[in-house]
Amino acid sequence: MSDSIKNALKMMPYGFYAITTNDGDEVNAMVANWVTQSSFSPRQLTLAIQHYCYSYGLMHKGRVFAVNIFHQDNFEAMRPFTKARSKSPDKMETATFTPAPETGCPVLEGAAAFIECKIVAILDTGGDHHLIVGEVINAGVNQELEASEALTLPHIGWSYAG
Repeated sequence: MSDSIKNALKMMPYGFYAITTNDGDEVNAMVANWVTQSSFSPRQLTLAIQHYCYSYGLMHKGRVFAVNIFHQDNFEAMRPFTKARSKSPDKMETATFTPAPETGCPVLEGAAAFIECKIVAILDTGGDHHLIVGEVINAGVNQELEASEALTLPHIGWSYAG
């Protein structure tokens, strides 16, 4: 029997991901690249996001998120989520997704894999990004990828650093 969580985590380079979250019926998707596995046991992911963004508020209330991993040739499927909710308030109304089985977070159409997490800690770092630590509770693989095939910022010529 395959271990979906292990297989999905192996696909994660320092890359470019769609992070989805929900609080009840309210859902959102955003892009992030500061995402990493941060523990083997229990399996955990840590992501850094701006504490004033819309998704942060949903995560704080709903206590769940999902990481959607895309193939490097599928950037167009993620493009609608590169704009903040304030600039694109109806982006989720036109998005095609299915609710993830454990958290209900959106699994976006075209995602090669998704990893569902239950938030176990939110760390205020004193900077413009806070760290969100989530325990991995489920994953699904829709398309087998090697880590080198996953979408990354260098692949699309973008940078989010400095």
